[in-house]
Amino acid sequence: MPTPPLYIDTPDQLGDLCAKLAGTPWIVMDTEFLREKTYFPKFCLLQIAAPDVVACVDPIALESLGPLFDILFDPGIIKIFHSGRQDLEIFYNLCGKLPGPVFDTQIAAPLLGLGEQISYAGLVAELLGVNLTKSHSRTDWTRRPLSPEQLSYAADDVIYLEQAYLAMLPRLEKLGRLTWLEADFKELLDPSNYENPPELAWQRIGGVNQLKNKPLSVVQTLAAWREQTARSQDLPRGWVIKDDALLDLARQQPTNLDDLKLVRGLDERMLKRHGMVICRLIQEAMGNPPRTLEQRPRSSKKTGEQDAVLDLLMAVVRLRAAQNTLNPTLLASRKDLEQLFDDDPHARLLHGWRKTMVGDELAAVLRGEMALKIVNGGLSIGSDCDANSALSGTTPPTLGAVA
Repeated sequence: MPTPPLYIDTPDQLGDLCAKLAGTPWIVMDTEFLREKTYFPKFCLLQIAAPDVVACVDPIALESLGPLFDILFDPGIIKIFHSGRQDLEIFYNLCGKLPGPVFDTQIAAPLLGLGEQISYAGLVAELLGVNLTKSHSRTDWTRRPLSPEQLSYAADDVIYLEQAYLAMLPRLEKLGRLTWLEADFKELLDPSNYENPPELAWQRIGGVNQLKNKPLSVVQTLAAWREQTARSQDLPRGWVIKDDALLDLARQQPTNLDDLKLVRGLDERMLKRHGMVICRLIQEAMGNPPRTLEQRPRSSKKTGEQDAVLDLLMAVVRLRAAQNTLNPTLLASRKDLEQLFDDDPHARLLHGWRKTMVGDELAAVLRGEMALKIVNGGLSIGSDCDANSALSGTTPPTLGAVA
């Protein structure tokens, strides 16, 4: 029988756990939370695994997690997550900072030939041959007491993640790819990922790119007000006012209560509490110019010559994928190459491990600084003084690019 996880719900137990964790090289973590009825995710359970320790810490029962935070924010301890963005959000909301350094097994998985965005269950099945149960996947983690079965289910999220990490680490080190992940993990610790500035809240509303001028200014103003209201009252944004209603308000622009009542999706309670404020905000917004919506480069239909360049870039991708035993579609899709070709700063090939493996090379090819050629029946990539003429077609084109 496996040893049940420690259940930590008293200060003394928390102190004992912290003593066990002090000096550990890494900690595996997962959280259980609910956010259906709140703006901020409600922190319900913290699962921890470290060498010889598995514990479930109850943040609802404990008044303070201060001693544990001292451990979790120790820069000498690696914090291991799987798809950790939402877990990290919990700590950022609580402490205003993030517990680095981190290692995210979902981000690392593609470098071992595993699927991108692989689920935790999929990772465990692939690496460990274990099929995890979903028996408590819909548990209400706010309710107490938690049963032994619930605690065991929760602990599995770190028990097998620890084993997966220990299986992945030597393979990544052997392949020389561990350092490739540093940029991805650093990006995961960027505080801007976890902030929701009210003035940018409008950018998350679907269909907002169809608005211009006064309607755009109105939706920007109302979205900022909704964000501030939801945050201050700890309510889901949609409980204050739904996206569809915001868009209708932007189009119809009612400035008095009678007109406001004609807008769909606004109930009596909402009108009574916020109606006058909404009318005032709409009137103010109509007199102000809208903020500019950042336009990402749109990929236009390519000419035959441009398609040929993309084919050349794909040859580089296939070569590097083969050399690194990866599926080329995992390394870069045609769309990824088009974004790079279109000089999109958000292009996936300009970030993280893809940038290291092939992105920098592809960018050099597009600048004419690297070239492809056939050497002894194989594809060779490197700098070439004739690269500019070869790629422009003034001499017989070589298959060229990057070493």
